[in-house]
Amino acid sequence: MRIAMWSGPRNLSTAMMYAFANRRDFAAVDEPFYASYLAATGLEHPMRAEILAAQPQDPDAVAAALTGPVPGGKAHFYQKHMTHHVFTGMPWAWMDDMVNLFLLRHPARVIASYAAKRENPTLDDIGFWQQAELFDHIESARGKAVIVDSHDIREDPEGMLRALCAEIGLAFDPAMLSWPAGGKACDGVWAPHWYGAVWSSTGFAGREGPLPEVPAALQTVLDGAMPHYARLAALALKPE
Repeated sequence: MRIAMWSGPRNLSTAMMYAFANRRDFAAVDEPFYASYLAATGLEHPMRAEILAAQPQDPDAVAAALTGPVPGGKAHFYQKHMTHHVFTGMPWAWMDDMVNLFLLRHPARVIASYAAKRENPTLDDIGFWQQAELFDHIESARGKAVIVDSHDIREDPEGMLRALCAEIGLAFDPAMLSWPAGGKACDGVWAPHWYGAVWSSTGFAGREGPLPEVPAALQTVLDGAMPHYARLAALALKPE
């Protein structure tokens, strides 16, 4: 099984990657299109030079690796993808060979978390409209895509992961519920900038508190993201 998990940034995506990578039967890869996205767009991101040096910049080469032999000879392959890494000219046909999953988080939480690491995020930065476009494409091409909300995972990690595994025909493994603290072999080169909190974790964080207040300067970003989030959240898988 090859899983493509499509998420925006600051969205429990790294913890989910760790959950699958902690299984003995899974290989995992972290944001494999990041370098090709930066090369294609010319955007300035933290650790840009290191990212460009660490990954292939040709998106076709990335797609070939994702559909080629599974690293380490593992039975399954978990691929953590950022929805905003989809850009004009990127290949899409490879997605048809994947079990495509979508990981959501309320935009107010995403904006607050992202702004703490990179000032003034835009709607393009946080990936919600891209996530909706990808979902529609995959539903049209394959007839099936699965959505999970990070809020539900943090409320009931075991229940949600059991439900997710059942939905995609994968046996649940309790190893998904915890992992060693610190960096992981699957981490991208950018991990030191972004992954401080998850490196200190040994499992999913607990229940979330009230929604954070979004600064007035970022209200238009929240307003632009909310319709996409609300549409997909209404279709999200619930625990068993």
